[in-house]
Amino acid sequence: MTELSAGTVPEGFEQLPQGLGFTDNLQPCYRRVRGTEVSFGLYVDDQHINLMGVCHGGVLTTMADVAAASGLNVVRGEVAGSPTLNLSVDFIAPGRLGDWLQADVEQATVKRRFGFCNGTINGPKGLVARFNGTFYLPEHKGVWKDKEKAARFTSENDPFGAQT
Repeated sequence: MTELSAGTVPEGFEQLPQGLGFTDNLQPCYRRVRGTEVSFGLYVDDQHINLMGVCHGGVLTTMADVAAASGLNVVRGEVAGSPTLNLSVDFIAPGRLGDWLQADVEQATVKRRFGFCNGTINGPKGLVARFNGTFYLPEHKGVWKDKEKAARFTSENDPFGAQT
């Protein structure tokens, strides 16, 4: 990862909109899609740290989950709910207050109704975590309780960057 000055968001990243449910806990959170490459990033802020003063594992796990599911949507070329069946995260080093952390999808594979994805989360000093996920890919777009929020997940307005 290249060295960033404090508060500088890397080129190509756009802030995720508010109103995405649990993902809002990562805000401000950013995403970048380049072809089939998907990345999510954030600066570790006060709301992201635990009592030890480092980025909470739940933040890293959420980043991994959102990045992996989004990577599969991009590979599929669809905007659809992709429920997580399994997610494994290995925490390797701490993300510290003020660090830019970036989750990069390294491999996304679709097999019938299942998607498999892996990637890494890196910080200014290198590898912070690695992740592997398995996702269910239903034949429908998902079950939405709120039709207004569901409208945000159309091909024209995908907050997670799927290319259709």
